[in-house]
Amino acid sequence: MSATAAATGESSLKSWLLLAPLLVFLAAFFVVPLAQVVVMSVTEPEFGFGHYAEIVTDGFHLRVLMETFVTALVVSLCCLLLGFPLAYAMAAAPASLAAAMMVVVTMSFWTSFLVRTYAWMVLLGNRGPIAQFAEWLGFAAPELLFTRFSSTIAMTHILLPYMVLSLYGVLKRIEPALPRSAASLGATPAAVIRHVVLPLAAPGIANGLTLVFVLCLGFYVTPILLGSPREQMVAGVIGQQVEEFLAFGEASAMAVVLLASTLIVLGLYHRRFGLDRLWG
Repeated sequence: MSATAAATGESSLKSWLLLAPLLVFLAAFFVVPLAQVVVMSVTEPEFGFGHYAEIVTDGFHLRVLMETFVTALVVSLCCLLLGFPLAYAMAAAPASLAAAMMVVVTMSFWTSFLVRTYAWMVLLGNRGPIAQFAEWLGFAAPELLFTRFSSTIAMTHILLPYMVLSLYGVLKRIEPALPRSAASLGATPAAVIRHVVLPLAAPGIANGLTLVFVLCLGFYVTPILLGSPREQMVAGVIGQQVEEFLAFGEASAMAVVLLASTLIVLGLYHRRFGLDRLWG
């Protein structure tokens, strides 16, 4: 027994030694900065929980939080509505075509989201192709830039691949005989999708919605460049507090609230599905 215990202890020590570099990296670049943000939220400019009380009671901060969650929800639903047909087509397509479609979808990961944001600024600008096409049809050029619509459509475009990949992995695993059997029994294509495909794809839908929602909560550059100054998201307000007002305490408190909100969403997902399934 003593030899077995010694061998077990030696194996455990080796495991911890192998994990040591990773643990040091996580502590230095994640735990310590996060702890500093938490400390600053209650110590700048003086010790207390006044910043948190202001966030809870101030109408501006509550409105920003509400708009952030609403925007994240709208973007998630738009990604689902656009991504499900594409993922379904990829799952049903022949292998060569599905591979080509996958390359097209993943190509967006090779381009910086900042570049894609500037591309949307050109497309939605007052002299952009959309405005010029509207004028060619005889309509007044719509004011699309610097609105919630412009930032929402850009974030949907940026986050759509995450939804497609989450759905594709689940749809690809659906046994092809099941939709065919339902169709042979008289089910219409809409009924097949509603009663067969959607229930089997529910885990992928939950994965995609959670992933897109959480990523959208922390978006900074795209809403700043494309969104309306009157409809800010939390990350933009945090940046404004630091860059313009040097209010590090208030910015830190808002960052902690945003982190707590994200953790709550992930906790609810973990309770229902398990975080190990978030990436398929």
